Amino acid sequence: MPLVGPFPPGVDPQEYDRLRRRVLWRMPSGIYLLGSVADGRSNLMTHNWAMQVSTAPKLMAVSVRTDAVSHDLIVRGRVFSLCFLKRQDRVLARSFTKPAQDDGPTLAGQPVRRGLTGAPILAASPAWLECEVRTQVPAGDHSIFVGEVVGCGVEDESAPLLRMEDTRMNYGG
Repeated sequence: MPLVGPFPPGVDPQEYDRLRRRVLWRMPSGIYLLGSVADGRSNLMTHNWAMQVSTAPKLMAVSVRTDAVSHDLIVRGRVFSLCFLKRQDRVLARSFTKPAQDDGPTLAGQPVRRGLTGAPILAASPAWLECEVRTQVPAGDHSIFVGEVVGCGVEDESAPLLRMEDTRMNYGG
């Protein structure tokens, strides 16, 4: 991956890039499965760039790499789900780092159900949100999708939720 500036004057760009990535990787974030659906195809992908951006209406923003299968599905389907994961289910985060094999009632071999929007929801998810896309904003090699929460559910409010630092994975920076 090529180095991306800007760089402060007088610093070694490679050293600074490594430092900047280490600092950005330290930002606390949850890790989720982002669901998408369009034209009969579904996907769940490991995702950590998500946040609530408005309370009235309830809006969520997710940032998705433009060359990802999920990006295309969200653009065409105009919906997404965000499935929370239990800390004990960290292995599931690794199961969805590549496009999931869609065989109807399962994705990547994991049972899913369809929400109000048709987006897949991991059956083992302790909580989830469903959103309809209201805005898409280009953001470098990603797009930010802002979606209004139109459905949600919770199965286990007491479950400790998975965070990026629980997985030894990193993304971004």
